[in-house]
Amino acid sequence: MGNNGWVTRSTAARAARLDQVCASAVDVARDGITEVDPTDIGDHLGALAEGDRLVTHLFECQLAGYRGWRWAVTVTRVPRSRHVTVCETFLLPGSDAMLAPSWLPWQERLQPGDLGVGDLLPTQPDDDRLVPGYLLSDDPAVEETAWELGLGRPRVMSREGRMETAQRWYDGDHGPAAPIAAAAPRTARCGTCGFYLPLAGAMRQAFGVCGNFFAPDDGRAVSADHGCGAHSETMLESTETPVDELPTIYDDSEVEAIAVSRAPGSVDAAEPAEPYGHG
Repeated sequence: MGNNGWVTRSTAARAARLDQVCASAVDVARDGITEVDPTDIGDHLGALAEGDRLVTHLFECQLAGYRGWRWAVTVTRVPRSRHVTVCETFLLPGSDAMLAPSWLPWQERLQPGDLGVGDLLPTQPDDDRLVPGYLLSDDPAVEETAWELGLGRPRVMSREGRMETAQRWYDGDHGPAAPIAAAAPRTARCGTCGFYLPLAGAMRQAFGVCGNFFAPDDGRAVSADHGCGAHSETMLESTETPVDELPTIYDDSEVEAIAVSRAPGSVDAAEPAEPYGHG
């Protein structure tokens, strides 16, 4: 046999033609929705050709909580028959449908503060914030001290983990942009406060722990350029000013003269004298 080479035939996908018999079977499609009450089925929204003699009818969904969804009923018929049957019914979301949020693994759904009393939060073996302990801490400023004290840990924080933590702390409520820091005097920064306890290692350059019992950040990690009104060097300047003593002014017109001595002859000379002020 001779070699005829590759024999190819170009084929083009033919768009399905809307079958008029199936497209007219609106009532058949509506009656095929038996899962809900008829009042939960709204207006007919149109028909779509799915294939030869295969049409999907769309109806508005009136179910509570399914705003923007549509009932979809697929109908068909056999060749040369005008009897239409229902294949399946289902709900489809429209362009403005209310949809559940995309599923996220529980590790990604956790938020700060979600961990409660008695809860356990396992850390993934491949957590990029941690590195094996035999690599030490990747922070020369703490390696020697940690191992001298026998604090060898299975895993320690990686450089990426420390950078992520530092950025989160700096951008949070204990950084320089916090409202309490913005309202504090410009010189009242944590790095110059006597209650500021610097952290160890590379984090020491930018963070410490507040040790002021009266400060709102007591016991929390704060940035060196954070601040508040409880700074150790905050002094209130005395606002006392001397008051000029005004001279006493007497108005003789408001003074009533009262005689304090007895008139001559008003007392018998034989009576003993009485001190003034006694009856």
